[in-house]
Amino acid sequence: MKAVAALDQVVMRYGRVTALDRVSFGLEAGSVVALVGHNGAGKTTVLKLVLGLIQPTEGTVRVLGGDPAGGKGAAIRRRIGFLPETASFHAAMTGRELLAFYAGLKGAVPAQAADILSHVGLDHAADRRVGTYSKGMRQRLGMAQALLGDPDLVLLDEPTSGLDPNSRLQVYQTIDALKARGKSILVSTHALAEIEAHADKVVLIHEGRVLAAGTLQGLRDGARLPTVARLTVRDGWEAGGLTAAGNGIHLDREADKVTVAVPQGGMPAFLDILAGMRPWVAEVEIAPPTLDRLYQHLLAEAGGAR
Repeated sequence: MKAVAALDQVVMRYGRVTALDRVSFGLEAGSVVALVGHNGAGKTTVLKLVLGLIQPTEGTVRVLGGDPAGGKGAAIRRRIGFLPETASFHAAMTGRELLAFYAGLKGAVPAQAADILSHVGLDHAADRRVGTYSKGMRQRLGMAQALLGDPDLVLLDEPTSGLDPNSRLQVYQTIDALKARGKSILVSTHALAEIEAHADKVVLIHEGRVLAAGTLQGLRDGARLPTVARLTVRDGWEAGGLTAAGNGIHLDREADKVTVAVPQGGMPAFLDILAGMRPWVAEVEIAPPTLDRLYQHLLAEAGGAR
């Protein structure tokens, strides 16, 4: 499938500072890619390159079939929706007025503004001044302006930063809805636990370098981290064959709580053993490696390689 956006061996330097070092990844049509990393990792620089606001020192950036910083950059940007990390709007304008203003700048149909306000849950506040909006409402307004003109590619820079749980949920519902319509979404975030259920592909970036890129399952397979099982056990429970020599299973127990680390590929054997302990096991919770665990593992590996 042809990439909607692709970076190939991109280097970005500001004087002696290297913001990006040989970054390569692609975003396919109708998919969600999460660009994951802590503050200062280089995520916003990637978004600026995709928008064509800056040109790479080395390497190539292709977006929607062209160079976003080239002669046809303006036409490419009209097909992109962008939500910056900090969206700032004129406080005296109403939500409806603001979207009409941005629609004019983008060449979008002004009548579309009402539908988009409803889509992001702001139809009830369309005629209120933006200065009266909460942070969550302003973020939804920012999402609304990003969706003007029905863009093919949507870039979201830390879209849930500082939001309450309900507002964060609404952001991810919007991301899921865009994907269902065949749109391509690139999300820059350090909220690892939130994004993993919504991303088709994850790009882990640290200090301007890509630590790993791929599906969450592919990253799990590559890291070979254990799956964690948490058991609540009854009186009389014994470890039995769980830690038999050579099976690689490790456990810790505190009162009636047992934490078991099951190595990759060892889950079928673990479940067979657990089935024999059924009378003494009250509850079982199985948690595969999270994106946060994967990121920390890869950080540790990168640190050890230096």
